[in-house]
Amino acid sequence: MRALLERVRDGALDLDVALEELRDLPFSDLGYAMVDHHRALRQGVPEVIFGERKTTEQIVGIARSVVEHGATCLVTRLDESKARAVLEAFPEARWAELARCVTIARHPIAHVAKAPVAVIAAGTSDLPVAEEACETLAALGRDVVRLYDVGVAGIHRLLMRREVFANASVLIVVAGMEGALPSVVGGLTDRPVIAVPTSVGYGVALGGLTTLAAMLTSCASGVTVVNIDNGFGAAFAAARIDRVTS
Repeated sequence: MRALLERVRDGALDLDVALEELRDLPFSDLGYAMVDHHRALRQGVPEVIFGERKTTEQIVGIARSVVEHGATCLVTRLDESKARAVLEAFPEARWAELARCVTIARHPIAHVAKAPVAVIAAGTSDLPVAEEACETLAALGRDVVRLYDVGVAGIHRLLMRREVFANASVLIVVAGMEGALPSVVGGLTDRPVIAVPTSVGYGVALGGLTTLAAMLTSCASGVTVVNIDNGFGAAFAAARIDRVTS
């Protein structure tokens, strides 16, 4: 939008031509999807595609609409077969298998020069959710520092890396089972802490419900909680916090 207006201002683009280019600014109607091209102006981030339960054709069609309007396209929750189809349609795309995300960037992603966001995971089983957060942050131009397999069963592993807390702008803490790690981290730092419950755990973990309840009742003041397995939502929240803090 800025580039378009600058071209009109400088006389490099006719006003009527500019108006034609703006015709589908609010959205593109693909029949099966109304792709929101105005979202980047409202929120600073283009529409992200949630790939689960969408067909391959729908994902590729929406992604094509996003990138043709000059935006970086992030697709989350892709299985391998859908990811291969997206990579075939967009050879420049990058597939992060563990995170189940594809990023399509035809232009360099604008880097946000702030302290990194720390993504902390309790165990290796939590890594798919943690990596979804990392891939989302990368698509949003944020630097990330990872601190993995530091769950409370071996708390010394976490305490030996206190410098990670001091140097981060926001901390995303991913954990399953009893979900105690965000409370521990929340008691060790003055930075915003976003807790992500995962569906990892034995029977009474109830697919992450026990973890979610534990995080919601954390005794560490100010810990914020997102939904089960929602690494994307945690990263998006961290970027919003980061946008208004130094």
